[in-house]
Amino acid sequence: MRRSLSKIVLFFLAVVFVASSAVLVYAGNDVLGEVELVGATKVEKTSGVWIDGQYLGYLNELKGSKKILLLPGDHDISVRQGGYVDFTRKITVRAGEKLSVDVKMEKDTRVQMPQVTAEIKLDVNPNRAAVLVDGVFIGHVAEFNGIGKALLVAPGKRHVSITLPGYQTFDTDIDLVANQKFTLKTELVKGGPAEGIAPPQR
Repeated sequence: MRRSLSKIVLFFLAVVFVASSAVLVYAGNDVLGEVELVGATKVEKTSGVWIDGQYLGYLNELKGSKKILLLPGDHDISVRQGGYVDFTRKITVRAGEKLSVDVKMEKDTRVQMPQVTAEIKLDVNPNRAAVLVDGVFIGHVAEFNGIGKALLVAPGKRHVSITLPGYQTFDTDIDLVANQKFTLKTELVKGGPAEGIAPPQR
């Protein structure tokens, strides 16, 4: 009888713990505000997103389970794409509210494609990872992987960084000659900082 009573008490305590945990999770979500970034074209949708200097992912994937949830207060948004002017906004997030931001990328007229190039093909897992060449965000791996896809860069020494939240950043230096075709193959190691890396200072 005493053993049965103990089991009942333990079961009751477990139910109370689960119920109180659910309330805490719900309350935690209420404290956060959601930010939705909206891009009309492929350029915006494939651009990299940094919040408060930390890389989150490319714009079109930041929804559903990867949606942007932030603490209330002021935050800095930076959206980047190679060959385009950075899109920057300062936003104010309020608890429990959803804020929508329209992103429009403008061509950077100062950037010119080199006359002579070398080719970097990327075979990297996960292919969601961001690619930075000499500190400039170029796109994500999937854009430069597959038949007819490659990253064209000026010959010479190039520093390549591949980063993704939750993984260790991969860094390498490549010395390329004109018209060279180079394949960069790696698998990112889990366990890096969840927020990724800060963008280069300009």
